Amino acid sequence: MRVLGIDPGYAIIGYGVVECESGHFSLTTCGRITTDAGTPFDRRLKIIFDDMCEIIRRFKPEQLSVEKLFFNSNQKTAIDVAQARGVTLLPAIQAGVPIFEYTPLQVKSSIVGYGRAEKHQVQEMVKNMLHLQDIIKPDDTADAVALAITHGLSLGRRQLERKNDLRQ
Repeated sequence: MRVLGIDPGYAIIGYGVVECESGHFSLTTCGRITTDAGTPFDRRLKIIFDDMCEIIRRFKPEQLSVEKLFFNSNQKTAIDVAQARGVTLLPAIQAGVPIFEYTPLQVKSSIVGYGRAEKHQVQEMVKNMLHLQDIIKPDDTADAVALAITHGLSLGRRQLERKNDLRQ
């Protein structure tokens, strides 16, 4: 299963494509989409949309995993991030790629086994799970890869649950 993980934003959008097969993971690619602060916001949204269309076209993910948004302060930032998130997801929707959402707590629990884990603990586990030499940088990209792995682990759990249900 090829999963595209997305860490949404409008200045930096992290992405990671991970192959998930029977509890084993391999990194296909990862990176980030960036937009400059001085660029008009509508132009930033177009850059995000165009880049996401290219990522979807090039890597053909079967499913997409994205961080669930949660805000408790700045409303303008929340609105801007929500708009960018919609533009980020639209190419997947147009391509018929199913979208799954995970909270940061779910990602930490899935990757480290502890929902209050520190960011560096998650990054170290991702590095180990993918058999990489170094942790993935920057944080937005690392978070996107962790989201893809989280979904892959979730798929494995669902398959196990289905098998157990069939046996009963």
